[in-house]
Amino acid sequence: MTRRPARPAARRRALPDAAALMRAADRVRSRAYAPYSEFPVGAALLLKDGRIVTACNVENASYGLAVCAERNAVFKAVSEGDRDFVAVAVTAREGRGAPPCGSCRQVLHEFAPDMMVYWRDPRGKIVRRKLGYLLALPFDLKMLRGKR
Repeated sequence: MTRRPARPAARRRALPDAAALMRAADRVRSRAYAPYSEFPVGAALLLKDGRIVTACNVENASYGLAVCAERNAVFKAVSEGDRDFVAVAVTAREGRGAPPCGSCRQVLHEFAPDMMVYWRDPRGKIVRRKLGYLLALPFDLKMLRGKR
């Protein structure tokens, strides 16, 4: 029996680092529509294949209808058929800190409970935490139904 030569391993594209992801979030923050809070936010969602999906927050005079940048990025990615999320970077207030709000943490958890989350502290240093650290007890219907 002759053996076939092993195929060379497929070359994986190097994933962007936290700083590159943050730069993408910074760029999209300028597109935010935030006339009420004056708190523009940008988010950059890293996909497993190395692509980045960006989005900003969009406010509304009826405050409950506003959508955060992070959720906009998730919804944009999902609507294009992407669900393999690795990390998200969030930037606000001229590049200073803003970790995702509770609603965004819950939406991110739906698709990638182990993802990395990046934001900046008040001095501008990039902070990183696993989503599970930020959302210790998520609402997880599959787990509640005993299907995980």
